[in-house]
Amino acid sequence: MEKHDKKIMTHRVITMLGRNEIDFLDKLGKDALFTTGHKLSYNDILRALIDFAMELGISGEKIDSVLMLKKLLLKEAHRTSETH
Repeated sequence: MEKHDKKIMTHRVITMLGRNEIDFLDKLGKDALFTTGHKLSYNDILRALIDFAMELGISGEKIDSVLMLKKLLLKEAHRTSETH
């Protein structure tokens, strides 16, 4: 994650995740550690995913389920990768 010169006001967010989701975050962080020497924290991973969605221009309009959000994220990610 980039360090910004501006002071950023942060807020604590508590989330309820299933075992598979926690295992995925753990593996992602540890894979980064073993391949780069830098472990990604849960906070790092979640921030990156949020930044990714924001850069894609994802909004909550017409999103009424987690499944619909996943489909939109995948669609936008594929669209973006095709243009690069």
